[in-house]
Amino acid sequence: MPMSDYQQRVDRWISQFDEGYFEPLTNLARLTEEVGEFAREVNHRFGQKPKKKDEPDADLAMEMADIIFVLICMANREGIDLDDAFNAMMTKVETRDANRWTRKSPAP
Repeated sequence: MPMSDYQQRVDRWISQFDEGYFEPLTNLARLTEEVGEFAREVNHRFGQKPKKKDEPDADLAMEMADIIFVLICMANREGIDLDDAFNAMMTKVETRDANRWTRKSPAP
């Protein structure tokens, strides 16, 4: 599904409410909070900081989805087409980093 479909879905949901999209700094604070929740879970699972015994595991997929949701809200508010932005970013890395990494050998 193209990002524009996700952007439209988020916009339909947000448009139901008088408050609409949050201001940029509020969205940045929300994004920071969501990235922090994701970082906390990654640190607990893969880092050196163990969870408390009574602390449940978070859902990494949901933490990632929370980040995507806030990014979509930010893009929608600013009129950014994420399909265009993502395609431009991929073109950049595919060009800039074409020979940066060791390529896998072709399968026999």
